[in-house]
Amino acid sequence: MAGRIKVLIIEDSFLMRRIIADIISSDPSLEVIGKAQDGDEAIEKLLSLKPDVITLDINLPVKNGIDVLCDIMKLRPTRVIMLSAYSRSGASATMRALELGAVDFIAKPSGEISLGLEKLKGEIISKIKLAATVDLEKYLSSFKGVGAPAEAEGVSGIKKLVVIGASTGGPKAILSIMHEIPADVPAAFLIVQHMPKGFTLSFAERISWEAGIRAKEAEPDDVIGPGRVYVAPAGHHMVLEREGKNIRIKLNQDALVNFVRPSIDVTMQSAVSIFGRDIVGVILTGMGRDGLEGARRIKEAGGSIIIQDEASSVVWGMPGSVSRAGIADSVAPLELIPQLVVNYIKAS
Repeated sequence: MAGRIKVLIIEDSFLMRRIIADIISSDPSLEVIGKAQDGDEAIEKLLSLKPDVITLDINLPVKNGIDVLCDIMKLRPTRVIMLSAYSRSGASATMRALELGAVDFIAKPSGEISLGLEKLKGEIISKIKLAATVDLEKYLSSFKGVGAPAEAEGVSGIKKLVVIGASTGGPKAILSIMHEIPADVPAAFLIVQHMPKGFTLSFAERISWEAGIRAKEAEPDDVIGPGRVYVAPAGHHMVLEREGKNIRIKLNQDALVNFVRPSIDVTMQSAVSIFGRDIVGVILTGMGRDGLEGARRIKEAGGSIIIQDEASSVVWGMPGSVSRAGIADSVAPLELIPQLVVNYIKAS
């Protein structure tokens, strides 16, 4: 994208508009080209100013942020970053926004009027720059996969363990995959999605609502079972331990790995000691290289690795690192991954 990245701020609070604008303007590669305090003004400026990236508050007067997002995607699809408060309702609305086409989100640290937003200056700037690189047409394209029945059972009724790791662009990708997985599949699913505290519970609930497969935010001592999905809670590494015939989830707040917690590497490496070759590792869109070492361990144990291809990834950092290491069994567009997962589960 040539020249400075043009940003439109949609926020009802005058103070928050000023704070966000000051943060964005502090980077010479970014330019605030407009501000809007409600949905009508937002659409007017969207059409007249044609921004590259929009920051959009979830809570707006008259027409909420979700409705404004829908209007944006209908009238002039644009890269949108949602700003949401740390709350149950805010997290749920954010998950919905990501399904509707928002590229990413930023969690306000202290409610709607977040005077501490300056602490997130680096995150805000980097996410806007990253959003500007997203191929929007590709991101908004519909994903469809074909599910298939699977049979047989293994450890604790589980034939295979599927560990899915993702970051930027991951929520939408994960939902599209899980939507096509049969509810009676003889596999357990562990999902590690990088997101802030307060959002993983709503994400797990969204998987259950949208995909029809039982999903929950993982809790200490959960016994994993077939046809169940466990989402690592934000701020905690998720590992597995064997207790007799049961495999239980354990959570910890050990040091960050790859600058994140939960880490995909931690979960994958923990799972290898129990499931060995019966693991299917899936690395989806995201920045960085979390999941590389975990994928390597799975491969060494005889398990299978699927990665999202570059063309369908919002950011090809994580899957790209696995590809360059030469340890991926399958590199596929997102719409083909559900069938690949089912095929690997069925394989002996």
